[in-house]
Amino acid sequence: MSEQTKIEWADSTFNPWIGCTQVSPACDDCYAARSTPARTLGVAWGVGQSRRRTSAGNWQQPRKWDAAAESFQADHGRRRRVFCASLADVFDNEVPSEWREALWQLIADTPNLDWLLLTKRIGNVNHMLPQAEDFAAQYPNVWIGATVCNQAEADRDLPKLMAAPARIRFLSIEPLIGPIRLLSKSVNGDLSGLHWVIVGGESGSSARPMSPDWVRGLRDQCAVNQIPFMLKQWGEWIPMLGQAEGVPVQPNKVTTEDGWVMGWAGKKASGRSLDGQVHNGYPSQVLVQVSGSTSRATDQTKYRSCIAKR
Repeated sequence: MSEQTKIEWADSTFNPWIGCTQVSPACDDCYAARSTPARTLGVAWGVGQSRRRTSAGNWQQPRKWDAAAESFQADHGRRRRVFCASLADVFDNEVPSEWREALWQLIADTPNLDWLLLTKRIGNVNHMLPQAEDFAAQYPNVWIGATVCNQAEADRDLPKLMAAPARIRFLSIEPLIGPIRLLSKSVNGDLSGLHWVIVGGESGSSARPMSPDWVRGLRDQCAVNQIPFMLKQWGEWIPMLGQAEGVPVQPNKVTTEDGWVMGWAGKKASGRSLDGQVHNGYPSQVLVQVSGSTSRATDQTKYRSCIAKR
């Protein structure tokens, strides 16, 4: 619900409604449930709890952003990315179907925005999409992402994501709470339908540490498979060896299962650098342009340009 957001992979956030149900180990310390809007409006999380639709004025914001698309393009050299439902889930079973229908209409009415729909319920996507003979062609500005946090969720949900009919499909692994191998039997060794991977550690007072080897493993898998990779954040914990030089940490430290000593530095101080690099991968312009080919870009220069040295 903001024209500008600090979320590294989006420009703006829009919440058509607020509220959700915890369905994953990643939800244990849900930031959305403890967010200021949720607390101010008294939104209760859980099955059977009413979701709170946001105001008519809020629903007009994307139309304003769409109208200003030419100016945004001139300033940024690309289209505006809107993270939809940062405090909810578009594909939540508890959401009235007419609300979702209104959202699809809003998305259709704002073709100059790229809508990033991120869900923990990727299995609901196909039967909750609007009726369309070719969804990707009729809604070319929709990116669909799945959130997973461990290998079990990746095995279960990555094939469902790959089957989603969106032009851009992305994986958000935040918080990463265990090692993940993308090329498992569940995807039959084919990641050509995955266009982007975002990785992040957990934030908040109950944050769990993220091993640097888990991050390196995903970075390397993405490089081999030509998938743009973004390290969004370390979260509250930072590796003490080679990573935390000059970064003050609190006395309490923990050791991960694979032997890394992690220090609590806080989200801001921990940053998002891995082995001296900030990884800012995004889907190639060949993929994200609204018209034209949607095949994977093979130009490695474009891929390498996504990685900026600190």
